[in-house]
Amino acid sequence: MGGEGGELTGRLSEPLRRRNIFILTGAGISAESGLGTFRDSKGEGIWARFDPMKLATPEAFARDPEAVLAFYDLRRRNLISASPNAAHFALARLEAGLLARGGRLTLVTQNIDDLHERAGSRRVIHMHGELLKARCDACETVRPQLGDLAVSHACGTCGRTGALRPHVVWFGEMPMRMDEIERALREADLLVAIGTSGAVYPAAGFVAGARARGIRACEINLEAADNADLFDEQRLGAASETVPAWVEEILSE
Repeated sequence: MGGEGGELTGRLSEPLRRRNIFILTGAGISAESGLGTFRDSKGEGIWARFDPMKLATPEAFARDPEAVLAFYDLRRRNLISASPNAAHFALARLEAGLLARGGRLTLVTQNIDDLHERAGSRRVIHMHGELLKARCDACETVRPQLGDLAVSHACGTCGRTGALRPHVVWFGEMPMRMDEIERALREADLLVAIGTSGAVYPAAGFVAGARARGIRACEINLEAADNADLFDEQRLGAASETVPAWVEEILSE
């Protein structure tokens, strides 16, 4: 989210009733925790180094499950060694603060990490799944998965081998809990997108949907997203600086 100390443009001018806030987070909020983003302007994101069509599709898993599982094993180990940063902790404070005054925070994340939960957020919607869980393609059982996942592992429910996969949304698959997300967005007073590229749908379309309903929108990002022109307010800077500062402003209103 880019500028020294944070850059603010298009600041919301009129007072808002911000009791119900809808927040969408992307890979940018976890970058300072050592988890890479998928796309960036420098071409150094995860998908610039790895071909998603070979590692993040149902077809890739059917064709070469060992390679797909090995890729996610590496990412799982990286996640387990990571820690939440100040931005994650700030959103947990915001959730508690809004609840105390009769409001609500809906935290929807495109991230498959658990750093929001580790920071203390209690209501997190993972629209792209969770890396620390595995799902059986045969019986749909979902269970925790902290260690490496191998093709030889059997499902603890149905006993089938070769069917366990990361509980994540791959390219070509539908995001999770979309009905719940749409309902929360309709009820929001403010939408805030943090660390998102604005390039991945349907999440990139949330801001347009919010604006169509008269809901104000704020972008907090290292650099302007692809859909930056749709936001009423934009704050650019490192997530660990811009998010806590914004949260303190909201809680002091």
